[in-house]
Amino acid sequence: MAGSTLAAGVLAVAAALSLGLAAVGGAAVTAQRAAGAADAAALAAADAVSGAITASEAPCDLASRVATAAGATLTDCSVAGYVATVQVKAAYAGLAAVSRARAGPPDGT
Repeated sequence: MAGSTLAAGVLAVAAALSLGLAAVGGAAVTAQRAAGAADAAALAAADAVSGAITASEAPCDLASRVATAAGATLTDCSVAGYVATVQVKAAYAGLAAVSRARAGPPDGT
């Protein structure tokens, strides 16, 4: 009887640890997805404003479309000269991962 109680306790702890690790892993993946979406959106906007790509839409509209395709939502976008700065948000289990990115020519050019 005592062995069964011990085994049930060990299984309960293992299950709780597994669920916790799955939640942490999912949050980490979401944070990386948000960072990748921000990078891609900033690059798209900077390329559009610099003329590196031809786009029929405004740079921030293009950034929004790219962020959405990457599984995130564009929450802020600004363009100054050839530099684009964006902020995106991605959600996982009710928590939000926010990431910012900047793209454009190197400073001093």
